[in-house]
Amino acid sequence: MVGKGEAPAPREPEEEEEDTGGVVKLISAEGFEFVVDKKAAMVSNTLRNMLTSPGGFSETRQGEVRFPEISTHILEKICQYFYWSLHYSSGKETAEFPIEPEITLELMMAANYLDT
Repeated sequence: MVGKGEAPAPREPEEEEEDTGGVVKLISAEGFEFVVDKKAAMVSNTLRNMLTSPGGFSETRQGEVRFPEISTHILEKICQYFYWSLHYSSGKETAEFPIEPEITLELMMAANYLDT
């Protein structure tokens, strides 16, 4: 019970609970930084594991992930997909995600790595 003027005691997060608040910085091979909502980044299973693992990854501590193999224009498209996926994940409405034919192969390789 909390009395007048007392703050509630902090609670420990449950084991299954994930921190999806805040932002994460994704850095392309050229050094361009994309700041995205952590919830959006969690669309990627690879990023989810990096950002929530108890193993002490530097990505977890710093809130940023470097992608030395992913170019800026591909990482930008991936970030767009994260938000698109969040918007349409309910299934109530659908829309096609636009992909330019000239980036398809590079985008598929990055998506495979990110497990999205």
